[in-house]
Amino acid sequence: MKILVINTGSSSLKYQLIDMENEAVLAKGLCDRIGIDNSFIKHTKTGSDTIVVDIDMTNHRAAIKQVMGVLTDEKNGVISDMSEIAAVGHRIVHGGERFHDSVIIDEDVMGAIRECIELAPLHNPPNIIGIEACQHIMPDTPMVAVFDTAFHQTLPQYAYLYALPYEMYEKHGIRKYGFHGTSHKYVAQRAAAMLGKPLEELKLITCHLGNGASVCAVEYGKSVETSMGFTPLDGLAMGTRSGTVDPAVVKFLMENEKMTPREIDEYLNKKSGVLGISGVSSDFRDLEEAFDNGNGRARLAIKIFCYRVKQYIGSYAAVMNGLDAVVFTAGIGENNPLVREIIMENLDFLGLGIDPEKNKVRGQEMDISTEDAKVRTLVIPTNEELAIARETLKLIAK
Repeated sequence: MKILVINTGSSSLKYQLIDMENEAVLAKGLCDRIGIDNSFIKHTKTGSDTIVVDIDMTNHRAAIKQVMGVLTDEKNGVISDMSEIAAVGHRIVHGGERFHDSVIIDEDVMGAIRECIELAPLHNPPNIIGIEACQHIMPDTPMVAVFDTAFHQTLPQYAYLYALPYEMYEKHGIRKYGFHGTSHKYVAQRAAAMLGKPLEELKLITCHLGNGASVCAVEYGKSVETSMGFTPLDGLAMGTRSGTVDPAVVKFLMENEKMTPREIDEYLNKKSGVLGISGVSSDFRDLEEAFDNGNGRARLAIKIFCYRVKQYIGSYAAVMNGLDAVVFTAGIGENNPLVREIIMENLDFLGLGIDPEKNKVRGQEMDISTEDAKVRTLVIPTNEELAIARETLKLIAK
């Protein structure tokens, strides 16, 4: 059975076709600059070279047509006909409080996703466009929504509520929702497999560290605390996002820098984080190079990022009253030994310790702990596409 996984952005569309018999990726790719000049599709058939084709894609429906065309192409394709695709799994960023798990998409579900647009204005609209484009091209193929927020619906109320007047929660749904749930859930399951113990017996801290970054406390298989909040802006300092700041800073900037709410949103989401601190880049590869060349602000940016992660590790160990493992995942977590080293420094009091040689690993599963560490430190590459495909298969199999 073959599952197509779709992750739609405002001007991009990522896809993977996975054979669920052996969970092998048959093909993957990216449609980029959709609705913009010089749009192109980058496609990789497993075992073959990547091809890049410049092609006009005026909207997401056109992009889906191109995906279907390249998947069934005689030379670069991997299926003979679209009917071989059993279902399509869609990544949806925000499901609000309604969705505690993945669901088969119908009109009622689409309406609920639209209702969450106000909570995720940059993410849910393109997710909806991707669903509608697939429904138009494949009207008889089941569609499944897999929500970034669903895994965190197990947070207790005292963890997800802000100390605002309660009616703001009742009226507007203002609360912590959390994000990256698909990734946190996947790596927690992989950690349990690596440790040889049931997930339901473990206390884990999963660190999804990429351009967007979040930390999650996974107690006995359930998310009980996470760093992102009402939006993905909260929590860690990230690539371009500020993370947690004193709310009074917003008022101060509006009054003293004459910023509008829209300008504040742009400032905190796209001009802050390690980019704003370093003045160099939001990419940690650039920061590390500048760090090595003696750039003090690049060094400071890395230290701020790592310090925030360390704070959450200590906090979440306290929340769960213990800890079995810390997991590093996503682009930075999987591939940046320097960041892992700085984060894990002086955490030996928690029973943590990493081996300098093992910590050199990039992009592969490994226990990088010292032999005598009581709490393990794991590097686990995330695979959100496979997680989405598994969720999709589980639902359509019913």
